[in-house]
Amino acid sequence: MEQEKNVKKEAEAAGIGTIKIADDVVTLIVAYAALDVDGVAYIAGNVDRAALSKGGIRKLGRNVRCEVSKDGVKADIALIIGYGCSIPQTSSKVQKRVKTAVETMTGLSVQDVNIRISGIAMTERA
Repeated sequence: MEQEKNVKKEAEAAGIGTIKIADDVVTLIVAYAALDVDGVAYIAGNVDRAALSKGGIRKLGRNVRCEVSKDGVKADIALIIGYGCSIPQTSSKVQKRVKTAVETMTGLSVQDVNIRISGIAMTERA
């Protein structure tokens, strides 16, 4: 609620109206931001950018979850990392990228970005 009020205040300051952001939109932002990081092969469940653009939020299932509350956004992401990539470094990059993307695109603050490594991709996906 507090986050929604902040977004509304910015819109009302412009004198145009209010803005409401659906939780599914935040989830999609998180997914696309995570896939942008080098070392991330895909989201668990074989979800890459192509599958995400075709199936949208339905493809993500339990592998990307976002909770938007008055305190901020909490995101949980299950990833498949490419073989040979540093898991701690890649995870840290994903956390930073997701935080930046959500805060920049929505104006909501990000509290947590929890990463779960579900597997290792042995070959590069086409």
